[in-house]
Order: sequence, then C-alpha cells, then structure tokens
Amino acid sequence: MNVLKQAVDKISIRCSEKPQVLFILGSGLGFIADEFEEKIEIEYSQIPGFARSTVQGHKGKLVVGKYCGKYVAAMQGRFHYYEGWSLRHVVFPVEVFRQLGTGYLLITNSAGGINRKFNPGDIVMISDVINMTLLKPEISCKGISHAGKVPVDKEWTEKTLAAAKKMSIELKTGVYIGVQGPSYETPAEIKAFQKLGADMVGMSTVHEMFTARSVGFRVLGISCITNMAAGILAKRLEHSEVMRVASRAKDKFGKVVRIATEVLT
Repeated sequence: MNVLKQAVDKISIRCSEKPQVLFILGSGLGFIADEFEEKIEIEYSQIPGFARSTVQGHKGKLVVGKYCGKYVAAMQGRFHYYEGWSLRHVVFPVEVFRQLGTGYLLITNSAGGINRKFNPGDIVMISDVINMTLLKPEISCKGISHAGKVPVDKEWTEKTLAAAKKMSIELKTGVYIGVQGPSYETPAEIKAFQKLGADMVGMSTVHEMFTARSVGFRVLGISCITNMAAGILAKRLEHSEVMRVASRAKDKFGKVVRIATEVLT
C-alpha cells in the first residue's frame, strides 16, 4: 500500500462524510479551526506521509468538522520548503484531500506588504501569483493540465469580494510572490519584486496552489498583511511582529473566511 493511500485511509476512517473544503491556515491563523463544530483532531504525526510543522503559530494538527453548514477540514499549520521538507511533502496534503473527493481549497497566509497602499492588518484576496522559488512540484496524481493559467478561481474570489462589500468589510486584491525563505528579503529584492508586479510577498502558498489547480481543485487565496516588506518602512522585520498583527486582525480575517465558505453552493 503506498503512502498516499495510507494517508487517505487514515483520514477517511475518522470522517463522518467527505470534506467539501480544505483550509490551509498560515502563521497565527489556525484559530479558524477552533470554530468548527462536531470536530475531530488528528495530529500530523498520526497521518502517513505528513511532515511536521516547526514554525511558531503552526499547531501541527488536522481538524475536521462542521463550519458554516459545510463539512470541512483544516490544516492548523503548513509545511514549508525552508524547514527542510521536499516539495513532495509540502503539497502532499493537497493530493490526499483530492483523493478524498474534496473540491475546494481555501489557502491563507501571512504576507509582507510590497504595495505601498497596503497596511499591516489588511486582508488581501490573491488575484494571481509569481513563483519566485524557482521550484515546481512534481504532481503524483494524474491531473488536469492547467499550465500557464491563473491558479486562483476567479468566480469564487469575486463572490467573496461582493459579499464582503455588502457587509462593509474592506478587502483588497493583489499579486502574491512566493519565495523560498526562511530569511526575509533584502530591500533590493523587494524593489525588483515591485517591478515584477508583486503586491505582497511570502514563503508559502504557490506550490500548494499550483498543485491544487493541476488536480482539479477550485482555489481561493487570502493573505493577511502582517508587516511591510524590507525597505518599504525603516523598521526591522521580526516573526514576533507577524504573530502580533495576525492576532489583531483575527476578527476581520475570521469574517472573511466565513464569507468565502458561505458563498459556496
């Protein structure tokens, strides 16, 4: 029995039904799963093929339950390439949940603002991505070819933006550029990213998005701007600040994730 099937079997036996949506929750954003009803929790260490989360703000648990009337699953912590995991480890949960029959991926992250119109605490819907990691994951599943296409689902994004506007919740949109990490970027790199059209930068998301798109998921991306990128402000960048801002923005972020889930039919 291969590892993919072992992971699928381990999770499916704990689920009362097929999860409709998979949430991948970034730094300081795992609180979303705390709101699930009828939930069960599985430590990553119990799931074959799953790596371990080592970054502050990532609990390392899979949580499954009811949320906004839908049966969903959430990763409280993701796997980063800079932690020493292979890209196969990074995207493995996406492949597992596609095998489970999940059709939607809602992926979140904490990001550094490059666009000077952004401020810490802003919630930004990802409109497109730039893969500056220069790495492409190998897709083990036989998926649909979407090479060259935007990995984000336009309809889902627009529905979320429209619903948030009706509730007077201000959201922004922007292009997310993914880098390898773990060190923050230099001011010169940020200037280069600006010229490439990036609005925000982070060390995750792109590989999961491309993999999800290739195997048939509909994908939505939401970033919480937790700091301004190097050189934008004369301020030292620290992960502790990322966590503080994510905590302050949690109420608004939670509302947006709830809206994005509710607009799904």
